[in-house]
Amino acid sequence: QVQLVESGGGLVQPGGSLRLSCVASRIFSFKSMNWYRQAPGKERELVAQITSDSSTYYTQSVKGRFTISRDNAKNTVYLQMNSLKPEDTAVYYCNAKLPWPLADYWGQGTQVTVSS
Repeated sequence: QVQLVESGGGLVQPGGSLRLSCVASRIFSFKSMNWYRQAPGKERELVAQITSDSSTYYTQSVKGRFTISRDNAKNTVYLQMNSLKPEDTAVYYCNAKLPWPLADYWGQGTQVTVSS
């Protein structure tokens, strides 16, 4: 099994920055590594994705502000968040999708609050 642990969340003012980290318990082959977020009263949404070939995807609302990256040597995926807005407030979850066996692993989540 793969364990994912997120960190780096916190309280920031609008326009501020945070870097989220997701550390995996072991090296594994993955289809994609993803950051999701869920705000109260809203559905979980995919924020950013990086695939095994290093292709990236971002939801429209964070393009130009968020950057996903991966450090294979550290078994860590990052989400750099700049120019944060109040609407970015949510619990952010790290997710790993494995091609075989089919599996979907989730971290416990880290709270990001953007407020003045």
